[in-house]
Amino acid sequence: MDDLSVVLGGRRVLEGVALRVSEGELVGLVGPNGAGKTTLLRSVLGLVPASGRIRVAGRAVRAGRVRRADTAHAIGYVPQRHEFAWDFPVTVEEAVLTGRVARIGWLRGAGAEDYRQVRRALDRVEMTHLRRRPVGELSGGQRQRVLVARALALDPRILLLDEPFTGLDVPTQEHLTTLFRALASEERAVVMTNHDLVGAVHASDRLYLLNRTVVASGTPDQLGGPEPWMKAFGVSAGSPLLAAIGRVAHARSADAHDGGEQA
Repeated sequence: MDDLSVVLGGRRVLEGVALRVSEGELVGLVGPNGAGKTTLLRSVLGLVPASGRIRVAGRAVRAGRVRRADTAHAIGYVPQRHEFAWDFPVTVEEAVLTGRVARIGWLRGAGAEDYRQVRRALDRVEMTHLRRRPVGELSGGQRQRVLVARALALDPRILLLDEPFTGLDVPTQEHLTTLFRALASEERAVVMTNHDLVGAVHASDRLYLLNRTVVASGTPDQLGGPEPWMKAFGVSAGSPLLAAIGRVAHARSADAHDGGEQA
C-alpha cells in the first residue's frame, strides 16, 4: 500500500501509510491503542473507506473499495475473538465452513471440495477431533484456533491476523506462533497486529511501528535501539520495555549470525 489514509467520523485515523509485505514473511504491525492497526487491516478488505493505493497479489485495487469476493482467493482474515458470535448455535466445522462463503456464494450449498478444505484447515490447527463440538463450549485458545482455521479454509496466499494472542496463555501463544511461522514459510504473506511488543520482535521477520502513520520499519535487529519505540509509543528512554525489546532483538541477531556461520 502507498499513501493510504482513512478518515472516520471526521477524525483522521491513518495518514500516508506505506507498507510492503512479501510472500514468505511474517510482518508484525505494532503501535499504541488507537494507532490504527485494525483499521489498516480492514482497509485492505474494503471494510472501511480509504484513499491511496493498494496492490493485492499483484493486482491494483482502489483503496477502500476491495470486495471480499474479488480477493477471496488471496486473503484470509482473522478478526479479534470478540467480533465473532460465539453464542450462535453452530459446530466448529460449521463455523470454519463460513470462511468459504465468499467462494461458495450465499445461495449455494457447500460441495465436497469445500468440506475438504475445512478438514485441512482443522487439521492445521489441531481441532479436527472437536469438529462436532458447539463453538460456545470452547476455551479461549480453542476459539482462536477456530478463527484461524476459518481463514485458512480459503487456502489464502495472504493472511491478516488481528491481535491473535489476546487473552491466551503462553503455551497457546507459542503453538500459534509456530503455526504462523510455518504458514509464512509456505510462501504466504502473513501480517499480524500484536500488543505484545516483545513477542512481536521475537516472532516477526520485519516490523512496522504504526501511530496513525508509519513511524519506523525494519527487521528486529534494525529496530533494536530505543529511538523508534520512544517515538511510536511515547515511552521514556528508561522504560523497562525498551530494555526487553533490545535484549530480544540482540538475541535474534545473534541466533541469525550463529546460523549463518554454521551454514
